[in-house]
Amino acid sequence: MHKHPNHKPQITRLKRAEGQLRGVVRLIDEGKYCIDILNQLKAVQKALASVEANILETHIENCVAQAISSPGEAQQKIAELTKIIKR
Repeated sequence: MHKHPNHKPQITRLKRAEGQLRGVVRLIDEGKYCIDILNQLKAVQKALASVEANILETHIENCVAQAISSPGEAQQKIAELTKIIKR
C-alpha cells in the first residue's frame, strides 16, 4: 500500500492565500480602484499556483516515482496527471 506524502506545510501558504482573498472581498466592498483589486487577485492566483506546483512536484517525486515499478500503476498515475493538467 502506498503512503501519501505530507502536504501540511502547504497549509501556511493556503491560509495566506485565504487572507488575500478576504482582502479582495474587502476591496470590493469598499469600492476600491479596479487595479488594486486586480493586483490582489493576481497575488491570490500566484499563491495558489505555488501551492499547486509544490503538491504536483511532491506527487511526482513520491507517488509517481513509486508507481514506476508497477507498469499498470504507472499508467494509472500518468492518466491521472494528464487528466488534471488538461483541466
